[in-house]
Amino acid sequence: MGRVTVRRPVVRLGPDGERRRQDALAVEEPLELRVGGRPLAVTMRTPGSDVELVHGFLLTEGMIRSRADVAVARYCDSVDAEGRNTYNVLDVLLAEGVPAPDPGVERNFYTTSSCGVCGKASLDAVRLRTVFPPGADPVTVEAAVLAGLPAALRSAQRVFDSTGGLHAAGLFTARGEPLVVREDVGRHNAVDKVVGWAVLADRVPAAGCVLLVSGRASFELVQKAVMAGVPVLAAVSAPSSLAVELAAEAGVTLVGFLRGPTMNIYSRDDRILG
Repeated sequence: MGRVTVRRPVVRLGPDGERRRQDALAVEEPLELRVGGRPLAVTMRTPGSDVELVHGFLLTEGMIRSRADVAVARYCDSVDAEGRNTYNVLDVLLAEGVPAPDPGVERNFYTTSSCGVCGKASLDAVRLRTVFPPGADPVTVEAAVLAGLPAALRSAQRVFDSTGGLHAAGLFTARGEPLVVREDVGRHNAVDKVVGWAVLADRVPAAGCVLLVSGRASFELVQKAVMAGVPVLAAVSAPSSLAVELAAEAGVTLVGFLRGPTMNIYSRDDRILG
């Protein structure tokens, strides 16, 4: 597995003048996803939890429904100049009877760490239908529980502590108990890693759970929550207009600007108590 951080020399300027030091940086490397040997997508990610990332990506793109839909996931065909495996190509073999990806969801360009939807071959494929609709989920969450989640997420961000350069996503119970936290240079990758964990743990649909993201709530992150059956999505920053529209349409409780006891509830406020 590739490194998660690297150290590079830096010149630091401050009130006390100039100082040379080593700085820790979050690693960003490409991961090529193949299905049955056929390239499907390339994303720039932080190495680690790649199998989770791929399972989460396939589920949130509507290609699989459970871990039983994937027969094998293995690294392949990726070596450096010295013949060492770079672990940057992962090939998935779907289970018998699971249809191959529709050409409409193939990504013709590199997805970047800041945008997961960019490069879709067809914008018509963006609005996906979920088999785990979250609208009927009866879960309720105390506002005080939500208020404590950002601190819980931050305390689990080990790589962020050394680099300051990663997004995070976490899945929590309605009582605020952490189930999984993942970090990545891409916010959509962090969510896919969390969803992939849920797939592999047979926790999809993620009924009764809260998905918390460290940045803003984009359309794509709401879409991923919908596809995984997550009833409550919270973000420490702002949502986009399209994210709010999709959340309202799908019955997801969308919370933004979650900072301590203050928060904005943009849809399905009936789930938030107190």
